Amino acid sequence: MPQLIEATSSSFVDRRTVPSDGRPQGPERRQFSNSYSSERPEVAELAEAVDRYKLRHRRRFITFEELYDVIEGLGYHK
Repeated sequence: MPQLIEATSSSFVDRRTVPSDGRPQGPERRQFSNSYSSERPEVAELAEAVDRYKLRHRRRFITFEELYDVIEGLGYHK
């Protein structure tokens, strides 16, 4: 049994290390990366605007008030 433990510990890959060029490997991980494939262009526009807002303000989730600000920024009004 100790031989098995030694064999698996040598194949451990630390994914927290950053490559020498400073860029993370692989695609950017976002919560809603493929949700823009809507049939309605206005829905895709809103999704992209919310994603830009979240990236700009470094937020994972937004409040209803922030969502309203995004919608208002797109030109919608009551």
